[in-house]
Amino acid sequence: MAGLSSAKSVCCACAAAAPQSVTGSSQCGRTLVLCGGEIITMSSTLLPKPQMRGLLAKRLRFHIVGAIIASLGAAVLYKYGVSEPRKRAYADFYKDYDSMKDFEAMREAGVFESVQPKNS
Repeated sequence: MAGLSSAKSVCCACAAAAPQSVTGSSQCGRTLVLCGGEIITMSSTLLPKPQMRGLLAKRLRFHIVGAIIASLGAAVLYKYGVSEPRKRAYADFYKDYDSMKDFEAMREAGVFESVQPKNS
C-alpha cells in the first residue's frame, strides 16, 4: 500500500484514453489500474453505494411532515394569541354598550346631517 500513494491511479475511462499507460482490464468504480501494471480491486465496503431511487419521495416526506407541524403550530398561536383576545375584547365592549347613548352623543356633537341636535 505504500506504493499506492506514489503511483498514479487510473480508472477504466482513463485507460481507454491512454492504453499505453495501463495494463490489464478494469471496471469503473471497482478496479484501479496503476501505471506499473498493478491492479487493485476495491471492495464495496469502502465506498457505500449512493441511493439512486426514491430521493425525492424521501425528502418530500420529511418536508411535508415539517410543513404540517409548522402550519398547525402557527394556527394554534394565531387562535390563542390573536383571535381569542379579540373575541374577549369585543365581548367586554358590547357587554355594557348603549347604542342610544352613543347616538345621542353623536347627535349633540353634530355628526349627522339628517338629524338636528336637540338644543337647536
